[in-house]
Amino acid sequence: PGPVRAASRALSAALLRRGGLVGGRWVETAAAFPVHDPASGEELGRVSDCGAAEARAAVRAAHEAGAAWGRLPAKERSARLRRWYELMMENKEELARIITAENGKPLKEAQGEIVYSASFLEWFAEEARRIYGDVIPASAKDRRVLVLKQPVGVAAIITPWNFPSAMITRKVGAALAAGCTVVVKPAEDTPLSALALGELANQAGIPAGVYNVVPCSRQQTAAVGEVLCTDPLVSKISFTGSTATGKILLKHAAGTVKRVSMELGGHAPFIVFDSANVDRAVAGALASKYRNSGQTCVCTNRFLVQKGIHDEFVEKFAKAIEKELHVGNGFDAKTTQGPLINEKAVEKVEKHIKDAVSQGASIVTGGKRHSLGKNFFEPTLLTNVTTKMLCTQEETFGPLAPVIRFDTEAEAVAIANAANVGLAGYFYSQDPAQIWRVAEQLEVGMVGVNEGIISSVECPFGGVKESGLGREGSKYGIDEYLEIKYVCLGGL
Repeated sequence: PGPVRAASRALSAALLRRGGLVGGRWVETAAAFPVHDPASGEELGRVSDCGAAEARAAVRAAHEAGAAWGRLPAKERSARLRRWYELMMENKEELARIITAENGKPLKEAQGEIVYSASFLEWFAEEARRIYGDVIPASAKDRRVLVLKQPVGVAAIITPWNFPSAMITRKVGAALAAGCTVVVKPAEDTPLSALALGELANQAGIPAGVYNVVPCSRQQTAAVGEVLCTDPLVSKISFTGSTATGKILLKHAAGTVKRVSMELGGHAPFIVFDSANVDRAVAGALASKYRNSGQTCVCTNRFLVQKGIHDEFVEKFAKAIEKELHVGNGFDAKTTQGPLINEKAVEKVEKHIKDAVSQGASIVTGGKRHSLGKNFFEPTLLTNVTTKMLCTQEETFGPLAPVIRFDTEAEAVAIANAANVGLAGYFYSQDPAQIWRVAEQLEVGMVGVNEGIISSVECPFGGVKESGLGREGSKYGIDEYLEIKYVCLGGL
């Protein structure tokens, strides 16, 4: 395709692709779907609308490439992943601009995502050479017992729009390091990042068929998803997205008993105890809540503030929101809050605010759409919030911070744990005994103590309850793509 324009700024065509990537070839379909800039509504371009046939072809290509890739020495797989990482860093600025164009997040955040995204390729390039088996002492003299770790096979990778690059590399880096091949189905709102990664994968020497991408419209998503979850050549599914969609994919996967990893919805609590350093808590709250305009799975969704410091926290939090957050186009340097992904997302924020106010909540700051356009919303802070309001029962996925006042530690923990999901949780305290108690009692997969940003390549990412299955990143992430084989040598 020719140069694409976003917010009147041209994106280079060097990394822009409009076809699917199947078996190392760019495949264009008869139908195409538009990708829009959420800030302006402008069409960025049209991308091939892959369907069930293209999905099956991609699965076959991945299966055919799997034997050679899995047998490649770990050092070779490591070198290819390392080169892919280096190319991402060399093209960091252009990759970031693609994210800002199709996702809307501020360019600085997009640049941070690319560094974070590339770090998974670097990390798993290193982990590829550390997939160790075991020798187990046998119970009989004439036997030797070995444990081998081998790739599971073809992995279907289904990713969301909010981190269109990082959610791919966090999965694909581990899969390729383990010796698996992949078929990626990116979100329909943000396919350009996945395709740009495909171009760089080709340049890095990732063999044909090892990394495949099947972009598709919302209308084709169900058909493509069903193929990826039911095709017997697919051995593993890794999905990041809503809990409701995750349950549908689990049902599909059950038919052929596929391995699954699920990083599903969150409803993160952020507890501020009386012993907390309020200024640090406000800084952590700002970072945790408003990154990507509140559109991350680990964004705080409920603020629980103890009565002794409640008023001070709310006052300082409101001032910080008004002073430090700037709504605008993601390409503008001063912007910290870009648009929401679409109008449906804005309507959900409005619905939650209206419901809360109708039940007695007060708007401290924000509360309405921003004058910049239909997908922009003011960073909003609510007080006098109760656990009966929608904003404390559902994940908002937008720039809304509801504050609940509480009395005791036990009350806060009970409110935090009342949710049926448990991805991330945060709390601020300077009481060592309380820190241990609460960290152990929170029913979440990840806990930030006096810290609002916790994601890191070295650390296991994932949740409990209906927030998912398995872990990504860290030394544990590669285990999701490995089978354990027991070998008994007898007659010795």
